[in-house]
Amino acid sequence: MIEAIGAYTGAAAAYQSTSSYVRQNVGECSDPHVLANVATNGWWDVLTPLPEVWQATFRSLPKRGVVKVLMPVDKSGNRVQRMFGEIAPKYDRMNHLLSMNVDRYWRWRTVRIVRAKTDQPILDVCTGTGDLAFAFYRRTRGQVPIVAVDFCREMLDIGQRKQTKAGIDGDMSFVEADAQDLPFEDNRFQIVSVAFGLRNVSDTDKGLKEMVRVCAPDGQLAVLEFSMPRRQPFRAAYSWYFRRVLPKIGQWFTRNSENAYSYLPASVGEFASDEALAQRMQDAGLRKVKLHRLTFGIATLYVGVK
Repeated sequence: MIEAIGAYTGAAAAYQSTSSYVRQNVGECSDPHVLANVATNGWWDVLTPLPEVWQATFRSLPKRGVVKVLMPVDKSGNRVQRMFGEIAPKYDRMNHLLSMNVDRYWRWRTVRIVRAKTDQPILDVCTGTGDLAFAFYRRTRGQVPIVAVDFCREMLDIGQRKQTKAGIDGDMSFVEADAQDLPFEDNRFQIVSVAFGLRNVSDTDKGLKEMVRVCAPDGQLAVLEFSMPRRQPFRAAYSWYFRRVLPKIGQWFTRNSENAYSYLPASVGEFASDEALAQRMQDAGLRKVKLHRLTFGIATLYVGVK
């Protein structure tokens, strides 16, 4: 798959011509939700081999148009497992450093928007080292069972050590499992959450449907994910930091063979966001999907009801 990103300042007719070509000729091979995201955000994120005719269309754009074609983003399960396994020891520290601790606020805000209403358990998928799971545990004061799931054993081991260090011996458990094949019965959890992990699932729609399956009727599904700010000049400044500075800092500190912090902006750029992701959640079986933009749109919390 090829990620093609275009930023255009040329004639509207050229933009419309390219847009029309993409929708008519590669729609069968690309994700319609991503194409909707393109229309919303002005980014081309097309998941398909780049055809010669399309290349010719790009070349015909006014000189002020800019087109950048990147290599495929490899989200295969084995690659993602290796990558997160390598960076696990420094994962929490890097998250706080690169976000300047704003990631703590995002989780704090999430557990206040998505409130536990019953004593049914809460499931955190792609939990990593469990930060969002711990936030739900603190918010519910240990009165609601928390299950934290990830398919990276190294991440779970750190989460369990954090649990022991925090003296949490209540109803909180870490389970090794794939988001696309959750080992739980239907309709079990009042809340199913995933923070900065859904874009790493190789089949996003399958992962969403699996999370909806284990969510209880009238339960909530929450997706916290990176997004791009909409307002200039903050959008341009953040985009520069996110794509140019963050990967270099992350790679320098973690020294991992999988280039995890180059993968981060690439995977975010490829992933559907805003109304496109909201529609995807509805297609998976959710209703009343709402968007909560956080910190000028750097992150977005999507909440739907089953």
